[in-house]
Amino acid sequence: IWILPLIIILAVTTYKLIQVTQRVDDGDYGMRTVEGNGVTLTWAPRGPGWPEGGVSYEEAAERCRYLSGDGKTLMETPQYIWRIPTVEETVRSMARHDENAGGRWDPSEEKATYEKRPDKETPLWDPHSRVIYYWAMGDAGGDRAYIVVYDGGVFTRKRTSRYGYLSFRAVKEE
Repeated sequence: IWILPLIIILAVTTYKLIQVTQRVDDGDYGMRTVEGNGVTLTWAPRGPGWPEGGVSYEEAAERCRYLSGDGKTLMETPQYIWRIPTVEETVRSMARHDENAGGRWDPSEEKATYEKRPDKETPLWDPHSRVIYYWAMGDAGGDRAYIVVYDGGVFTRKRTSRYGYLSFRAVKEE
C-alpha cells in the first residue's frame, strides 16, 4: 500500500530535478537589456535594484526612484531613471532555454499565456536565488499589486507584503 505513493513521489521529484538541472544560467547578474516580443528594457544589475531578499512594493518603488543610472547605488536625491516593470513587460520578457517564451498578458482576464512555459533562468532571474516572485506594476486595485512567478504565473498581493521570496528587478528604457 505504501509503494504507490513512493512511486509518485519519485516520479515528481525526478521530473523537478531534471527541470532544475536544465535551467540556463549564464552567470551574468549585471545590467541586461532584453529585447524581443515587443519589449526592449534594461534590467538592473544585482544590488539595490535587484536585491537578493524580499521587499514590499512600496520599498521597491522607493528604491527605483533613488537608483543611480548604472543601477548600483541608491542616491540621496530622487533620480527617476528606474521603475518597477509592468505586468505586460515582465510577461513579454520571460524566457526559457535562452529564448523568449512568447508571453502575452490579457488585462481583461488578468491572465498570462506563453508559447512555452518560462523558467527561473537568466537573463531575468538568478536560478540560485530564493526569490521566486517579482513585483509588477498594473491596476490590481486598491492596496494590491501584481506579482509574477518565475514560471510565468501572475497573482496579486497586498503592496505591504514582504516575504524573503518576493522581490523585484528595476527596469529602464534605453
